[in-house]
Amino acid sequence: MTRPVHLLLSSALKRNKRLSQTVALCSSLVGAKQVSDGAKFQSLQTTRQSSTLPSHTKKTTKLKTMLNSPELEFIMEAHNGLSSRIVQEAGFDGIWASGLSISAQLGVRDNNEASWTQVLEVLEFMSDATNVPILLDADTGYGNFNNARRLINKLEHRGVAGACLEDKIFPKRNSLLDGRPQPLADIDEFSLKIKACKETQTDKDFCVVARVEAFIAGWGIDEALRRATAYRNAGADAILMHSKKNDPSEIELFMKHWNNQGPVVIVPTKYYETPTQTFRDMGVSLVIWANHNLRASIRAMQDTSNQIYRDQSLNGVENGIATVKEVFRLQRDEELVQAEKRYLPMSN
Repeated sequence: MTRPVHLLLSSALKRNKRLSQTVALCSSLVGAKQVSDGAKFQSLQTTRQSSTLPSHTKKTTKLKTMLNSPELEFIMEAHNGLSSRIVQEAGFDGIWASGLSISAQLGVRDNNEASWTQVLEVLEFMSDATNVPILLDADTGYGNFNNARRLINKLEHRGVAGACLEDKIFPKRNSLLDGRPQPLADIDEFSLKIKACKETQTDKDFCVVARVEAFIAGWGIDEALRRATAYRNAGADAILMHSKKNDPSEIELFMKHWNNQGPVVIVPTKYYETPTQTFRDMGVSLVIWANHNLRASIRAMQDTSNQIYRDQSLNGVENGIATVKEVFRLQRDEELVQAEKRYLPMSN
């Protein structure tokens, strides 16, 4: 798809800045050769967090810039403060606060069993632990327009950069469940919910993403386009087009008919074998890696727990897990050490 000239210029500037970042990263890695794993992570974090935006840029502005970038952007799933910090250290410029992952780490189903205030509490820790933007998987907005606009207000207070609302009926069902009915919300009602959220936000850069579930519910391209167009016209900053097919054919069909009316976000959990370049060629704006830290941690905890149970010993797992020192580093224990030196009497 043809990009506007100002976006192409922005792309060229961005590539030049990324080249400088790559050189700095290589130097950082050479210098870190002999240091501990924790120190390596700190070196990478310092380098990778160099952004094309000023360091004081608001999280909301960062997310809005990513959605409108001429480059394909990526955000990674996290579900608590610790996983959010790990995602940021890996180099991601944004975080997907997954509803599936947050509910799973609370031990409940992804059917709005966790209340929105419980989700907010998790988000507060995630936001405090990072300085990259967080896009919340906000399900249906936890009710009608009134619940949704109250949610937006609370998210802004906690430094969350955006909310992604899906056009389903409350309580929602996870989109990847097999053979379950997926009733959709009335288009007009959901459009007005988007409008209410946009008119409620106080930060002009706060992002509301409208997630279209037409393909998930078994509808075709006409319904997907009808809904996406209505939500965009209602003020949505971007459209998340969802699909649970094992190939990207539905996304590709949508992109051909969408005609670049606005940014498009995708979640390739099911069509993971698709080369990333395909998404670039389609004109996709943002890719969400949606649940992989949750799934990786489940496998790791299962393997570790099972081995310790079998062996009745820690000897077989110790070399394959993070050190306690690494836990302390991720908790930023060193900051507390320095603060104690500054603020506690010497006698203590």
